[in-house]
Amino acid sequence: MDSLKSVREKVPNALHLYSDFILKNQSSVTQIESALRSLTYIIPGRFRDAELASESLHSSIQLLSLYHDTLLSRALSKLPGMPRQNAHNRYTKYWVKGNRMYRRIAMLLSMIQYTELLWEMMAKRKGEKIRWRVVVFLEFIKAVCKLLLLRITKGRPLVTPPLPERDIIPEESLTETEEMPPWLDTDDTAAMREEEKLRKNREGKEYKLKRTGLTLPNLPNPSDITNYLLSKVLVADDIKAPISLLNPLTLPSQYAEYMHILQPVIYAIALSHYRKNPKSWKPWAIGLSIEYAARQLRSENYRTTPLEKEQWNKRGWAMGWWALRGAFYENVTKGFLHRTSNRLPSFIGGVVEDYLWLWDEYYFSTSQD
Repeated sequence: MDSLKSVREKVPNALHLYSDFILKNQSSVTQIESALRSLTYIIPGRFRDAELASESLHSSIQLLSLYHDTLLSRALSKLPGMPRQNAHNRYTKYWVKGNRMYRRIAMLLSMIQYTELLWEMMAKRKGEKIRWRVVVFLEFIKAVCKLLLLRITKGRPLVTPPLPERDIIPEESLTETEEMPPWLDTDDTAAMREEEKLRKNREGKEYKLKRTGLTLPNLPNPSDITNYLLSKVLVADDIKAPISLLNPLTLPSQYAEYMHILQPVIYAIALSHYRKNPKSWKPWAIGLSIEYAARQLRSENYRTTPLEKEQWNKRGWAMGWWALRGAFYENVTKGFLHRTSNRLPSFIGGVVEDYLWLWDEYYFSTSQD
């Protein structure tokens, strides 16, 4: 019992130390995450011999990054001067902080999206029938989550991703918030810290004239004047309430949103039905028709906000994945890509072949989230 109690006492301390490490080394942690994520993509033979282990590593990195995003978001909210944020982060943070149900459902949806390919790989080892049951089940769960998010946001269109993206915390903000041990925090050290802080501010923001001794603000880079001025200008979305960044959908657009949410489920069911004939055009035609009809039903008018346009543009670009899915891939794209990979250098061709094998074998490798 004593050992169990000691373990329980050490766990919160370990988590606190880990969160402090992440906050103080944000840039390094981000680089390590990116390097590990890239490594899982370029390892030769990633998908043939060790696809399950490699995808497990990739999913673990994604989930760990999700936890890091949560830590950094909490730290950013405690800073005295909030940096300028994009419309997506402002909108999602409003719902994450203000609605517990939205936060939980969005977290569940993100976790499923990060691990869905891993679940499919595990299910395929049990047979094709089990694999397609898992695929349909995961698409159904994602659709339910999206419908719940649509209801929680009172009919506003879904955003991708549903959680805020990672913000960059200024390094000077982190150093200023670091606590000094009590035995070193004397009046002299406090005065020295304040003097050092003022000196850094003067060096970073002011320029001292040699003849008059006057100081001038630090000038921007001459080649980047436009971006410097734009960074100082507030636009309409910067002063809007976060909930106003997306308007509730009107009736035709509501149908379009429902079709967009249910399309992956219908497509997965159709593929499951025609799994013995992967070259059949029926599932591909059904899925693409629903997605195209959803785009046609969407009504764009004066009430359409920039954030909504951005989300629909993302969905438009995501339709390019249909060239790597279903019958179009089996009958058209597959042969062309395999012929092209044979003409590439050995290392690059090997990586491309690994991806082609992934697209050949797994549904979620080209799915639309």
